[in-house]
Amino acid sequence: MASSSGNSSQIPNSGSEEDLRDQRKRKRMQSNRESARRSRMRKQKHLDDLTDQINQMKKDNAQILTTINVTTQQLVHVEADNSVLRAQMSELTQRLDYLNEINNLMGNTNNSGVTGMMYEYENHHDFINSPWNMMYINQQPIMAAAAEMLQY
Repeated sequence: MASSSGNSSQIPNSGSEEDLRDQRKRKRMQSNRESARRSRMRKQKHLDDLTDQINQMKKDNAQILTTINVTTQQLVHVEADNSVLRAQMSELTQRLDYLNEINNLMGNTNNSGVTGMMYEYENHHDFINSPWNMMYINQQPIMAAAAEMLQY
């Protein structure tokens, strides 16, 4: 009877062991499913984060391009203004040189007499009053007009 009681106790044990194995197997499968679901969620979140980064970088690039275009336009205007100012400086420097030359001639003629001074004055007076030398008075900057055309 001892053997029959031992056999009978093993039969229910073997059933409960199978149940335990099945239960562990189901638990592992459920755990694996949850782990896979969490992994998919992490991957989706990572993908969403990368997509957000792409969109933000596209916005940043568009803003940078706009800033570059505005800066380039400002550079064109500054270069045009600089060119006009350089031309005006050159013209004014030349006029100053001529006026200094006239001043020197008038200062040197004081010793040689009034007639020499009048001769020098008349020669330079014609130069100063020449319409070609007064063009700067009503002159509009050529480069500024060209730079304004670049805005369109």
